[in-house]
Amino acid sequence: MNKPINESVVPLRTPLFRGERRLRIAMVGMPNAGKSTLFGAVSSTSPRTGELAGTHRTYEECTVQIGFDEASVIELPSINTLHSDAEEDLATLKYLLWGDQPPPVSVHDPGGPPAPFAPPEVIIQVVDATRLESHLELALELSHLGRPMVMALNMTDEAREKGVYINVPALSALLGVPVVPTVALMGHGISNLFAAAVDVARAEACPLPQPPSKHIAEALQPLGEALSRGEIQAAFRVPQSLLAMQIAAGNAYFQDELRQHFPALAPELERLRREAERKLPRPLEEELHADRHHRAATLYEAATRMGAAHEGRDWRYWADELFLHPQWGLIGSLTVFAAVLFVVFEVSAWLDSVSAARLIDMASAWKPGSTGGIVARAVVDGLIGLVGIVVPYMIPLVLLLVALEEAGVMQRIAFVVDRAFHRIGLHGGVAVPFLTGLGCNVPAISSAAKVTSGRERVIASVLITFVPCSARSAIVLALAGKYLGGAGVFAIFALTMIVIAAMGRLLARQMRDFGPGQVQEIPPYSVPRWRLLVRETWVRTSDILTIVTPLLVGGSVALALLNHVGADRLINALFTPVTSWWLGLPAVLGVPILFGILRKELSLLMIYQALGTFEVGTILDWVQITTFLLFLTFYIPCISTFAVMLKTVGRREALVSVSLSVGVALLVSGVVRLLLTGARLFT
Repeated sequence: MNKPINESVVPLRTPLFRGERRLRIAMVGMPNAGKSTLFGAVSSTSPRTGELAGTHRTYEECTVQIGFDEASVIELPSINTLHSDAEEDLATLKYLLWGDQPPPVSVHDPGGPPAPFAPPEVIIQVVDATRLESHLELALELSHLGRPMVMALNMTDEAREKGVYINVPALSALLGVPVVPTVALMGHGISNLFAAAVDVARAEACPLPQPPSKHIAEALQPLGEALSRGEIQAAFRVPQSLLAMQIAAGNAYFQDELRQHFPALAPELERLRREAERKLPRPLEEELHADRHHRAATLYEAATRMGAAHEGRDWRYWADELFLHPQWGLIGSLTVFAAVLFVVFEVSAWLDSVSAARLIDMASAWKPGSTGGIVARAVVDGLIGLVGIVVPYMIPLVLLLVALEEAGVMQRIAFVVDRAFHRIGLHGGVAVPFLTGLGCNVPAISSAAKVTSGRERVIASVLITFVPCSARSAIVLALAGKYLGGAGVFAIFALTMIVIAAMGRLLARQMRDFGPGQVQEIPPYSVPRWRLLVRETWVRTSDILTIVTPLLVGGSVALALLNHVGADRLINALFTPVTSWWLGLPAVLGVPILFGILRKELSLLMIYQALGTFEVGTILDWVQITTFLLFLTFYIPCISTFAVMLKTVGRREALVSVSLSVGVALLVSGVVRLLLTGARLFT
């Protein structure tokens, strides 16, 4: 009897918000609460912008992926109160109430609906935790909108710096809405916030009613009953409690609409408002404001306590200061980048010397003359090439990156570099595949395919082919380090980064099918488990056996047979327009260029063979060495990379990638050669 296979099952919660059923989430808040920072952390690479009708205040809108769900997130202009008479604030309120579906009383408004999309189904109020009391007044007003709501308690780290500690469960219970602590600048709590927004949408859970104090409620009761008439409710399509508060506060827009559409009722409603005002110690508008302020202060006192600054700090705080801080985070990312380079160029070099290098030495004495022997030797060379890719470079690098992911470090790097990647049409989540590409482009493209989709998958896969893998970097370090010096090595790698950025901008401009934004999770730090590390490393490298091995061996056999029948002279002749005419290189370098698509390390060995010496500087000058290295850096990485591209992005995109790499290699190396040759003439 077969044993059941253990599988991890992710429950699918319904209804599923996707496509035409995606959620609409409006982000509102007072000035400087961090609303724009929060929106930027989840937005797509190109959010849509517009102005609210009749104002010069802009909004931003984009689609965001939240687990299996999608949401259209709208960042509205900042607002201090819903009771303002200012046209700018009124436009925000109109969108929250009606969206692009104005009620009968607003059909004559100039400029039409405030925004070209439906009203929000969920409201996220972004609150500055350091000024919680004033923000709670707006929260009390928003509770009257009758829409599901979540509070983002932002800047909680700064509140703790000031010794302010907020009892989040208590505040949530008092308001009747989920309250999620966030530090938008550092990515903390953002995934929990949007998960809570989806949950309240499914539950259709609106905030607890927050009525005014008893004496005000009693004074306004007759006015509220008069405004509850069916014809008034149908004309305004506004919650009765909100309409009563707007009329009581003397909001000019609502009062004018009442006079225009209900001229017979307007005098009676105004009389009821004056009677309510006579029962109160102050003018009605002032009394309402003072009451909101008092209730907000009461909530604040019930949910906060003062304590010592920096209370409860530990190593996690300082680690986040290194990895998530807007400035220090880049230094932390560069530190990880340096560690990855150390593995690629130090540990991997040692592993290569005790694995593939020894196999190469063992096979070097075998020089078959028959066709069968040539094929057998080519098969051995292909398998040695496979060992040379997997053992020294791929396994250590992938193992290290998986460990960093499991520890929670890579997700923090992805958050920090997200804005930079937005400039080339990608999300920070591709930072890990790009780092993987420093070791080998093959697992990097496979990894990128898991964290991207559609247009972004194509862009990421194409750009990764330009990341200098360990094999290409080894050639650059071997030749440029010896003949061009440290400045030459730096210049080649710097030019590579410039080309990647330029290509990203170009591809993002050509492919306008923008994907949704992503809510990146910042997981807690944890100690990686060996069993999980080994399993995940195998998952990410297993494509080598199924895809790369047959192509690597087959390519080796094909090229060996070409060489056996004397086709190397033909190859050099065919490549003469590229090698001699355009790049200014000896024609004998055509074979190393062709063999480079099998494995880049072979190019270095074949350069020595083609030139007949290990002292390349005696044959090539510094301009030729620079030109050749630039061509190899941007030229097709290897046949293994092309094979993975076929699987992940399809034949068309893979061929486009090959064409781009060849074109960029020819363009960049040829232009640099002309510039350096010209510069040499004037020096």
